Amino acid sequence: MADTIPARLASLDWKAAYENLDARGYAVLDAVLRREECVALTEAFEEERFRKHIAMAEHGYGLGDYKYFRYPLPDLVQTLREAAYPFLIECVNRWAIALGRDRPYPSSLSAFLEECHRAGQTRPTPLILRYHTGGYNRLHQDRYGDVHFPLQLAVLLSEPGADFTGGELILTEQRARMQARAHVVRWTQGDAVLFAVHERPVLGARGPVRTRMRHGVSELYSGERFTLGVIFHDAA
Repeated sequence: MADTIPARLASLDWKAAYENLDARGYAVLDAVLRREECVALTEAFEEERFRKHIAMAEHGYGLGDYKYFRYPLPDLVQTLREAAYPFLIECVNRWAIALGRDRPYPSSLSAFLEECHRAGQTRPTPLILRYHTGGYNRLHQDRYGDVHFPLQLAVLLSEPGADFTGGELILTEQRARMQARAHVVRWTQGDAVLFAVHERPVLGARGPVRTRMRHGVSELYSGERFTLGVIFHDAA
């Protein structure tokens, strides 16, 4: 089998991924990108293929910066976004039923993006984030409009321990009348993490309970850290 992104995704243990998403709100997908692909995306940060550049400190988001790609997306990013989407439908539609959504999510990314565009959400959301020593990202959600897909994907483009130290991906979940629970994600260069954008169902004593999720990045102790963020909905 050819070593392509769709083939790598197809070879993953999705049953285990769904179980982790249900249990913790996130799942690590091993070796989704190769090292050379990570390096190419890191180098693309300095190119003129982005629609917007955000300095986090100017907005109180943290310390670092990120850039949103413009359409058309780079082939690698477009392929990853399109190829990952169908594998997520089983999970998100099960969550949708539990959370009372009145219709299932479309089976293809193109059909879902048409839904976004009808709602006035036409700006692409895939991005690359960069942190230097001392950088961090406050806990937040990436919703961008009324229409949003329940899961998003991040790929670590740098190598922990070699390119940077610290800078852990932090996920928190908050249920009503309970203290927040935090997860520290362990991953390496090329790994992807799937996680809930806004909320997910957790089975309680009386049925599914809405659990709100947020994510952020802890302080970088040294080096430089790049991440690719793949959000499936477009922005208003």
